[in-house]
Amino acid sequence: MTLTSDRFSIDTRRLVDPALRKAIDRLDAATRLTAGYHLGFWDADGRTRGGAAGKGVRSTLALLSAVAAEAPPAEGVPAAVACELVHNFSLLHDDVIDGDTERRHRPTVWARFGTSDAILAGDALLSLANEVLADVASDTVPAAVRRVGGTVRRLIAGQSADVAFEKRDDVSLTECLAMAADKTGALLACAASLGAVLVGAPTPLCSGLSEFGDHIGMAFQLTDDLLGIWGDPAVTGKPVLSDLRTRKKTVPVVVALTSETAAGGKLRELYAKPTPLTDAELTDAAAWIDEAGGRTWTEAEADRHLAAGIDALAPLGLHQEVERELTAVAQQLRGRDR
Repeated sequence: MTLTSDRFSIDTRRLVDPALRKAIDRLDAATRLTAGYHLGFWDADGRTRGGAAGKGVRSTLALLSAVAAEAPPAEGVPAAVACELVHNFSLLHDDVIDGDTERRHRPTVWARFGTSDAILAGDALLSLANEVLADVASDTVPAAVRRVGGTVRRLIAGQSADVAFEKRDDVSLTECLAMAADKTGALLACAASLGAVLVGAPTPLCSGLSEFGDHIGMAFQLTDDLLGIWGDPAVTGKPVLSDLRTRKKTVPVVVALTSETAAGGKLRELYAKPTPLTDAELTDAAAWIDEAGGRTWTEAEADRHLAAGIDALAPLGLHQEVERELTAVAQQLRGRDR
């Protein structure tokens, strides 16, 4: 991702990718191969590819948070690398937990190398995140490490709830929204503030950026929930109706399941079936979720969080260019595949 204004230009990949590669070069050869494959640096045989996979949203936010504190973007690189490492640790483990065989239009690590290698690669990336921050010669490091640690705890709590929901038929919308906030909002909040924390920004600025990140993280997750049902596989990199196939309790699903509509009743019966859902049943499920209001409610809630996130920037006294770039990132996260 490249962000340009009259005041600064941030080429996230140019700044972050070399540091990210340097971090995974610390790993043993086998783990380095699987981690680098997941990150998109090379193929399964170790042959170099064009660049890292993914859009680098979290690393961009980390760099922007450093700039928001009037530091050069380069001073936010360790924070950006740490956020990317934590994010990809979670993806590696999520793919194993969810049984997903494809990510970013390639086989997932567990599908290509095996479950054990995927879990170990995820563990390694999480460890590296702390190492990268610890290498910074600053008295702000403990605060940055604590922020990452608290974020990972929330992320794991959200993932744990997500897994538990698959075995329950009484998940409330309040529980589902709390799970989404932990699973995704926490890391976006961390990314939007960690660069500022690392460069020693005042607490009110760090807190305001974190609030911004929490809201856009929710907008991002709610949009992801919509894409998990109605997204184009060519864009999402996942099979059509993937969330319904595993009967995930995502927000639009729970809105429908907890509704008193006829469509919601049909969905409850379908989700209670002990056998795998057929393609025709998956199509019916998506239609019933829409009919029960799950799609409309989730769209509106995502837009509400987007607006709240942008509003959270107003009191922070940011340079106009920085505020504009943060707003652009937020709108991009909400606007995927719309």
